[in-house]
Amino acid sequence: MRVLLAGGGTAGHTSPLLATADALRRLDATVEVTALGTPRGIEGRVVPEAGYPLEMIPPVPLPRRPNADLVKVPARLRGAVKGALDVVDRVRPDVVVGFGGYVSVPAYLAARRRKLPIVVHEGNALPGIANKLGSRFTRHVATSFPDTPLRHAAYVGLPIRRMISTLDRAALRGEARRELGLDPDLPTVLVTGGSQGARRLNQSFSAAASAFVAAGVQVVHVVGPKGEASVTREAGEPPYVVLPYVDRMDLAYAAADLVVCRAGANTVTEVAAVGLPAVFVPLPIGNGEQELNARPVVDAGGGLLVQDAALTPEWVTATVPALAGDPQRLAAMSAAASGLIPRDADEQLARIVLRAAGTGRR
Repeated sequence: MRVLLAGGGTAGHTSPLLATADALRRLDATVEVTALGTPRGIEGRVVPEAGYPLEMIPPVPLPRRPNADLVKVPARLRGAVKGALDVVDRVRPDVVVGFGGYVSVPAYLAARRRKLPIVVHEGNALPGIANKLGSRFTRHVATSFPDTPLRHAAYVGLPIRRMISTLDRAALRGEARRELGLDPDLPTVLVTGGSQGARRLNQSFSAAASAFVAAGVQVVHVVGPKGEASVTREAGEPPYVVLPYVDRMDLAYAAADLVVCRAGANTVTEVAAVGLPAVFVPLPIGNGEQELNARPVVDAGGGLLVQDAALTPEWVTATVPALAGDPQRLAAMSAAASGLIPRDADEQLARIVLRAAGTGRR
């Protein structure tokens, strides 16, 4: 059986794609998985590193507002669909799976032209244009969040990496804090703006660093590859560890009692699945999907939500150290979050893919 997985651009598409690919291989070692992406995204690095073949087609960016680029979309789309058809004819998949983004529209159109089964997975609470289109071509539609407005949607959750979905935070905490240069016993806050960092988080937390010293709280601050956080520490004060990135997010999650983060679908799913209390700071651009992603966890009591503009050094000083030092409240938030998010979405989606492929073969 051959499966073509279309998704790329950001980790929001590539991470669930790779988690699903791994689940397919666990369920059926004979499955041949090929990924479809574009030269613009991180898939050119992360897919080959994960050991899967990658095919490329031209990107078709869709302008958020009418502009000069809008008139170029039809010609670009025709070229991308032709590229996707060439891949489909060469790989000969039994099913095409789309995770949204630029690459999924050509993949859906090529699959429909070749009468192949289609599976759609939507990562965000608010669906994008690609998956709104894809859901018109199939009944095999899966979502990461309940109540996502897509045709034929079934809530399965967001496929996440096994190192996260199987994480026992308490069991790994001692090792994680040693690896990150932290005190083994102090309350710990993880600050992360995602793979690229977040200027607002970097500026507000570094400016509020003295509040964490006064509260006896240590911080792991992942600033991103181009980010900065200027923090000085005296001997004997709680650590404030500044890192450009973290390869092992399982260690970062295990070390932390509380995380302050953006609200991308992967981040919301991962921190809730492992029961890590969160302060979500939605990205203030786009269609508001990040706030919608965080809302189920916040409404259940597993996190707080603060708007980007409100995340000032004063707000951080008044709120975060006290929350990090309140074990009873953190325990209640952890229980609320961990009971909300499925940890087995990778295998649930993989089974949908295998069923769709089997139907297509018949």
